[in-house]
Amino acid sequence: MLQKYAKFESSFLLGLNMRLFLARVLKIILQITQNDGIMERIKLLLVLVLSASMLTACYTEDLVDNYQPEPTISLNQLLRSYELWYVDINQTLGYGETPFLQIAFTVSFRNGVLFANNNLVGFGNQGNGFGIPVADYEAYGNILDIYHDIDGYNTFDVYQLDYNTIELYNPYNDTSYFLHGYQRATFDYDYVFYDNIHYFLQEYEAWEKTNTSQTGTINEFDNENYLQFLAGGNDSTFRSSQDFNIGNPNNIYWDYTGVYGVGDVSGNMYLKTLTLDYDFYGNEFFELSVIDDQRIRLYHPSSGTTYQFTGRGYIQFMRESNTKGEITKTTTAPKKRKQKTVKKDNPRINERS
Repeated sequence: MLQKYAKFESSFLLGLNMRLFLARVLKIILQITQNDGIMERIKLLLVLVLSASMLTACYTEDLVDNYQPEPTISLNQLLRSYELWYVDINQTLGYGETPFLQIAFTVSFRNGVLFANNNLVGFGNQGNGFGIPVADYEAYGNILDIYHDIDGYNTFDVYQLDYNTIELYNPYNDTSYFLHGYQRATFDYDYVFYDNIHYFLQEYEAWEKTNTSQTGTINEFDNENYLQFLAGGNDSTFRSSQDFNIGNPNNIYWDYTGVYGVGDVSGNMYLKTLTLDYDFYGNEFFELSVIDDQRIRLYHPSSGTTYQFTGRGYIQFMRESNTKGEITKTTTAPKKRKQKTVKKDNPRINERS
C-alpha cells in the first residue's frame, strides 16, 4: 500500500509542477505580446498541453491501483524449503478430520512424494528421519493435491502464515491443519518422542515382562506378565495378562482391562509416570523410562521393584515397505493423535465454492 501511495504521489506532483510551469509561461507571454490573434493560438496550445498532462496523471494512478505483485516463491519451493513439517495437532481449527494428517507427527514433501513419520518406534532413524512414503502430491498456485496410498484423494488450499508456518485448509471438511517447518539437523526428535510417549506404548501388540529385579518386596504386580496399550477409543485403555511364555501375542489371554494414564515428571523430560488402574487391588504406580525402541523400564516405588518389558508384535501405522519400495504389510489400526485443545470453528473462508 505504501509503495502504491508513493507512486501516485510522485505522478501527482509531476503533473502539478507541469501546470505551474505552464501558468508561469502564459503569464510571461501575456506581458510580452499584445497581438490578440497570436495570443488566442498560444492559449489554445497551452490548454491542450495542460489537458494532456492531467490525463497522463490519471492514467498513471489507474495503473498503480491495479498493480499486483508477483509471488517471490512458488508453492513447490515453499513446501521443499523445510525438510520436516511438524503437524501441530493442537492448533487444528474446525470439526472435520483428515486421517493421514491426524496420524502423522511430521510430513515431508520430496519431489512429488509425501513422506510421513507415523510411528515413534524408529522416530528420527526411519527413512533417514523422513519416515515412510505415504502419498504422491501435486502443487500449483496455492493448491496442494495429495493422492494418499490408503486415504485416496485430498486437496488443500495452502497459506503461508510466517517464515516457517503453513496452513493446510481442506475445503471439503472445512478444517485447517497447521504445520511448522524444520530442518532434520535442528529438529528435536527426542522432545516429540517423549511428549507423545503414550503413542509409543501403543505401537506393540503386547509388552512382555522379560526381567524382574532381585531387589524389592513381593507384590501383586509380580504376577502380571504381559501388558497391552490399546490405540483409538479414549486412548487410555490397557489390558494385562498372567499368561507365561506366549510366542504369538494373538494367543495371549487378557485377564483384565482397565484405564491407564501417562504423566510428566517435573524437571526430567526423559522420565514419565505410568498409572494402571486395577479395580480389585487399587492403582499401580510406576516411574516409566525408555531403554530403546523396543524396551521399557518400570520402577515400582511402593515395593522397590524394577521391571523390564520388551515389545512384541510391532505395529506399523500406515504401511511397511521392502527395499524396493513395494508394500509388504498394511495396517488399519485406528491410532490417531488426539487434539488436547478445545475444538473451534474455522474462520477460514472456502474460496472454491
